[in-house]
Amino acid sequence: MVPVLAKEEFAIASTSVILSFLISFGFVKAFVNLIGGTLSETWGRKPLLVAGWVAALPVPLMIIWATNWWWIVGANLLMGINQGLTWSMTVTSKMDISGSKWRGLATGINEFAGYSGVAIGALVTGTIASSYGLRPAPFYFGLLVILSGLGISLVLARETRGYASAEAAKEGSSFNPGEAQEPCSKILPFRDILLITSWRDKAMFAACQAGLLHKFTDALVWVAFPLFFVARGMGVAQIGQIVASYGFSWGVLQLLTGPLTDRVGRKWPIVAGLLLCGIGVAGTTMVSDFSSWLITASLTGTGMALLYPSLLSAVGDASNPCWRGASLGVYRMWRDSGYAFGAILIGLVSDLAGLNYGFYFVALVMFISAALVVKYMYETAPSIRKVQPLWQRDERYK
Repeated sequence: MVPVLAKEEFAIASTSVILSFLISFGFVKAFVNLIGGTLSETWGRKPLLVAGWVAALPVPLMIIWATNWWWIVGANLLMGINQGLTWSMTVTSKMDISGSKWRGLATGINEFAGYSGVAIGALVTGTIASSYGLRPAPFYFGLLVILSGLGISLVLARETRGYASAEAAKEGSSFNPGEAQEPCSKILPFRDILLITSWRDKAMFAACQAGLLHKFTDALVWVAFPLFFVARGMGVAQIGQIVASYGFSWGVLQLLTGPLTDRVGRKWPIVAGLLLCGIGVAGTTMVSDFSSWLITASLTGTGMALLYPSLLSAVGDASNPCWRGASLGVYRMWRDSGYAFGAILIGLVSDLAGLNYGFYFVALVMFISAALVVKYMYETAPSIRKVQPLWQRDERYK
C-alpha cells in the first residue's frame, strides 16, 4: 500500500524518496535484531515477543492520520522494532524446541506461517483498497492483526530458553547449563559472537552475506514491484495478487523446503534459491502480461522458500546452543540491513538509469551471492556435515 500512497496521496516522484520508508524500517529492524538476540539470552524469548507487538500498536494509526510522508517513515521505524523483536523470537523459540534433527522443519514452519501472513495481508489489503480506498480501511485490518498477535503472545506463548540449555548439555558444550529448565550459566562475550557469526566461521559468513544480499530482492518487491506495475496499468487489486503469488510461493513451499534441508543439506538449496530469485527478478522485466507476472513472482517466491529455512538453519547448525539466540540476532542484523542497503542502491540505480535497471542490478547481485556461497560455505546440516562448526573446533568459543 505504501508506495502507491507515496505516488497518489503525497505526490512523491523520486524512487529514492519513496524507498526512505523501507530504509528506515531495514536499519531499525537490523539493529533491533542484534540487540534482541543478545537480550533474549538473559531476559528470555517471551518478554521480547510481547514488547515487539506493543511497539506495533501505533503503526496503523500513524499511517491513517499521516499528514506528510515523514509520518509514514516514522511508522516504519516502529514497524522495524516490531519485526526485529517478534519474528526473531518466534524463530529462536522454534529452534529451541526442535533441536538439531528437525531444525529445517521448524524454521520452515515458522517462515511458512510468517510469509503466508505477508501474502494474505497483501491480498486482503489490496482488495480492501480497491473497494474503499488507500486510507483508512486497509489499516484497520492491520490494527486487528496487531491486537491479535499481542493477545496470542500474552496468553499462549511460553518461555523456551530451557530447551536450548538441554541441547547444549547434550552436545557437550563446556558451559554448565545445570538443569535443562535453567538458562545457560555463561554466555560468550558479544564481540566474539559478532565476529564468529559475521566472519570467522566461513559457513556463517556465507550465510550472512547471502542473507544481506537476497534481501535486495525483497526490497525490490516491497517498493519497485508496485511502481513497476502501476506504470503498466495494473490496479492495486492486481498488484496485490502479484505480490500475494510471491508471498504464497515463499510461505507455503517452506513446509517442503524446510524438512528438505534436513535431508539434503543447507548449502545447495541456498545456491538454488539465489539463482531462482535472480532469474525471477530479471524475468519480470522480460514479460508484459498479468499471467506471466504471476509466474515470475511465484518463481522469485520459490527461490525465497529455498533460502529462508536453509539460511536460518545453517546459522543455527553452526552456533553453540548457549549463544544461538545471539548468533541468530547477528545473522538477522546483516540480513535485514539488506532491506536498507538494497533500497538505497535500487533507488539510486532506478533514478539514474530507469526502474528496469533496478531489476537487472538485483538479479546480478543474486548471482554474485550464489557464487560466494559455493566458494565459502561448508555443509552445516548435522546429518551429513563433514566439517565441524568453528565453535566445536576452537576451545575459545565453547
